[in-house]
Amino acid sequence: MALDRSVSRRRLLQWAGGATLSAAAAGALAACGGGNGSGSSSGGGTVKVIGVGDQEAGLRKVLDSYKSSHSGFDFNLSFAPADQVQTALRTQLGGGNAPDVHVVYPGNGSAMSMVQLSKAGLLADLSSQSWTQKVPAGFKGAFQNDGKTYIFSPGSSMLGAIYNKKAFATAGVQPPTTWSELLEVCDKLKKKGITPIALGAQTPWITQLIPYALVPGTVYSKTPDFDDKMAAGQASFADSGWVDAMNKYLELQKKGYFNDNPNGTTYEQATSMVATGKAGLAVQVSAVLSAFRAAATTPDDLSMFPFPATDVAADNWIPAGVVVGIAVSAKSKKADQAKSFLDYCGQQENLNTWAEAVSCVPLYGDAKVDPALTSFLPLLKANKAVPFMDQRWPNAEVQPTHFAVVQQLLGGKTTVQDALKKMDDAYRKGA
Repeated sequence: MALDRSVSRRRLLQWAGGATLSAAAAGALAACGGGNGSGSSSGGGTVKVIGVGDQEAGLRKVLDSYKSSHSGFDFNLSFAPADQVQTALRTQLGGGNAPDVHVVYPGNGSAMSMVQLSKAGLLADLSSQSWTQKVPAGFKGAFQNDGKTYIFSPGSSMLGAIYNKKAFATAGVQPPTTWSELLEVCDKLKKKGITPIALGAQTPWITQLIPYALVPGTVYSKTPDFDDKMAAGQASFADSGWVDAMNKYLELQKKGYFNDNPNGTTYEQATSMVATGKAGLAVQVSAVLSAFRAAATTPDDLSMFPFPATDVAADNWIPAGVVVGIAVSAKSKKADQAKSFLDYCGQQENLNTWAEAVSCVPLYGDAKVDPALTSFLPLLKANKAVPFMDQRWPNAEVQPTHFAVVQQLLGGKTTVQDALKKMDDAYRKGA
């Protein structure tokens, strides 16, 4: 199914201009190299590549394709957990011993974001590559800093509920369109012995996904310029629809709609629960659909729907943002080879291959969109999409604070007001 770019893409680009997808850094996967997989970044022509799990389906395909047409090219590909990306990989970059090609988050808002790394002089400039001229104007904030392009990403991802159709059929329910309907669906799933919502909050980045799914409806549908007001000091997390979103997060927990001990459950465990039908749904980004499908006996059992936040259907907006990308280390000894690979990624056929593999809307050109995203397209067309929340946060402090306070909320160790006050304090630390 082709996306109607004459309307929906235009609005998506307007909203998603710097969206980071830190939510998409999916899990720890075992290292698995291309070719013989034994080379290093400084020997044998091997380019060292480090990504995150949800990139594998697309990144590996394009790497393998590039290698098949470039006889002197080999690569060593591995995947890092999100917390290691934010710590160990960031340290390697600063120390000059980073991989040649590595994961980077679009826009700003995390220690491994394009803006933060480019400001520190740690990324190679890609601006001379022809594909950079095709980046739509609304996305430039995700790809560029000071007018220079530093990151490649295949497109934009939706955030909503990945659900098991067989589990829903067992409970006799359909995807909900309002908050009250969502609660009814969860109640019926629970009565059938199915965990309504799988939540792997032990993996820190998972903690943000439910708020990100709710806040477009509780905040942005009523105050579309909320980010501008925050930047101007005219709004706060603690005095906004974020309160409603966080209270609804806790309501789901209090009603017993999560698995036992979310803070002790990993992303991988939650994925398995939904894939096998032990759980009805998980709030996730479409970029990880491939991982859910890989864990399922029948991949077609899995689909997606927008996660409703309010009882006014017209106020249920969605989050959408640029998917996690790759960049070239400024200190890479194989920068020419690495840049050549990224230029190859930007060719339409290869971009489409990657985008299709991770269920995202391609950055430019026309291509098929995963059928699981069908229910999101009317909201895009109706101009009801906003970037992932962190894309306009002014520093790398707010996001980890958000992770921590959600875990504390789920553990009963803080209140919504105190949690949001901590996020406000982190926000005010500035750039």
